[in-house]
Amino acid sequence: MASPIVKVMTVAGSDSGAGAGIQADLKTIASLGGYGTSIITAVTAQNTRRVVSAFELPIEMIQQQFDAVITDIGTDVVKTGMLSSSAVIDALVGKLREHNVKQLVVDPVMVSKGGDRLLQKEALDALKTKLFPLASLVTPNVEEAGVIVGRKLENLDDIRAASEEIVAMGAKACVVTGGIYPGPATDFLYDGSEFKAFSGGRIASNNTHGTGCTFASASAVYIARGESVKSAVAQAKRYVTNAIKAAYTVGTGYGPLNHFHEWMPKPEA
Repeated sequence: MASPIVKVMTVAGSDSGAGAGIQADLKTIASLGGYGTSIITAVTAQNTRRVVSAFELPIEMIQQQFDAVITDIGTDVVKTGMLSSSAVIDALVGKLREHNVKQLVVDPVMVSKGGDRLLQKEALDALKTKLFPLASLVTPNVEEAGVIVGRKLENLDDIRAASEEIVAMGAKACVVTGGIYPGPATDFLYDGSEFKAFSGGRIASNNTHGTGCTFASASAVYIARGESVKSAVAQAKRYVTNAIKAAYTVGTGYGPLNHFHEWMPKPEA
């Protein structure tokens, strides 16, 4: 008898260019054999170069989306992306508690690849004090981790200290992604008791739009399958690396990953 399909709910913004956000999340979940559902928090007009505009959906609509999905389809893991305001975070925390969600992966989306702000400054405190304590895993990149702890991270000691601080905020584990050193691209996981480094070859590519969304969603799928956080992070990193390697150019800015690289190889040049 076949195993039941795992279900992952993404709570994030819509990217009209389909490289990041809800679109990247759903592609990742589907490509890894899961069933993805989506709670849209905001609609953005964006392409590979920039976010032209963003519109946050009414809080009641976000709550209704969550209720509609959770009471019928359910979910094994919730993954969050763009939560632009403290009102959205408060509403989500309320729903996570109301429906007793057990597994949460938080991608603390703050700025787009093109440098546009996606998290209001007033929402950072709510993210840290209300959402992190519910998280099984928080997945900031180096820059986001620095914003969370209030200082620039310049070396491994800084990353270790920041990871410990984020876990001390209530998260069960934190992985800081995006190597800042020459050489292999390395992500650092802290699970509250030990550090683990995950290294891979550094790829020279402009097709990196949505890497954070993709990494967090892939981690959520593997956690939904029952993998440990350490195993989930290792497999998510491998998936993202291969998706970048197989990416092909779309647009004139930061292009998307090839989420379906196992079935849709990189076209010949």
